[in-house]
Amino acid sequence: MADTRFFLNKGPFALGDIARRVGAELASPADAERMIADVAPLDAAGSADLSFLDNPKYVGAFEVTGAGACLAHPRYVDRAPKGLALLLSKEPYRAYALASQLFYPEEATGSDTFGERGTVHPRANVHPGAKLGAGVTIEPGASIGAGVEIGRGTVIGANASIGKGCTIGRDCFIGPNVTISHAHIGDRVMLHPGVCIGQDGFGFAMGLPRHEKVPQLGRVIIQDDVEIGANSTVDRGAGPDTVIGEGTKIDNLVQIGHNVTTGRHCIIVSQTGVSGSAKLGDFVVLAAQVGVTGHLTINTGAQIAARSAVIHDVPPGERYGGVPARPVREWARELAAVKNLGKRRKPGTGTGETGGE
Repeated sequence: MADTRFFLNKGPFALGDIARRVGAELASPADAERMIADVAPLDAAGSADLSFLDNPKYVGAFEVTGAGACLAHPRYVDRAPKGLALLLSKEPYRAYALASQLFYPEEATGSDTFGERGTVHPRANVHPGAKLGAGVTIEPGASIGAGVEIGRGTVIGANASIGKGCTIGRDCFIGPNVTISHAHIGDRVMLHPGVCIGQDGFGFAMGLPRHEKVPQLGRVIIQDDVEIGANSTVDRGAGPDTVIGEGTKIDNLVQIGHNVTTGRHCIIVSQTGVSGSAKLGDFVVLAAQVGVTGHLTINTGAQIAARSAVIHDVPPGERYGGVPARPVREWARELAAVKNLGKRRKPGTGTGETGGE
């Protein structure tokens, strides 16, 4: 059970209601009125809990689970223990995500951190020229600049700084110590603690007698339903805007350079860096510690393996990896060839050694 000091459970719910919410089918319609109080993993769930099976590795735990109900693929019906109510789905993990949101909606959208939702704390600094929608929460130490507009139901966490002229949409979560400047942010956006949005892009005319700073005159545009992880940074554009597309999810410790544009529903994993003026299409995936050179395009549906360096355009739907990044099959063949080369025997030695006396 989740710690009630931190997490507010909205349950219980009837299994029939849960099934409709997540698009699953009850294996036995008679279970529709059965009440479920919480969600839990297979090995910890009790008779009032809902769990899920997605990875075949956990079939053994599924067969002996004490859960009252479980989301599972239809192929596992015959492996279920007696008395376990089944909600059948071809995507049980996605269905579990939707069910968890039903029980813990604030954890999906962002909750206040101070404990006084819907209020402006007296120790917050809100400029008289700022406009706040109904139910906005401003926590202690937050600073809201002149001309800022914040939509209905948005939470601004403790010590966050919202620079003059910025706009933030409805039902957003702006975490503690976030800084936002030169930015327009859509609805239902989540910015986790320490995120920095809209600071100068790294723009200099380099050379003698010194490097001259190029004023960064663009903005950051963050579209609806974007989530950005802790301590990530998004630089504002140099002239054109930096744009983070609808539904994109960015992990912790990611750097997005000036003039970058991402398409819709991209995934950018931790410690990745995207250099200035790079363009990502829709549904692009950049795994952990990827480096992307500036002024190139990673087209729609492309996936880049972890710790790769992208220095050329990537065609739509391709999977690339390595340094420099190239098609995954080509990369795998090269790795195999190098591995086999290291195993070659030195002529006449009868050993696997390749050098020495």
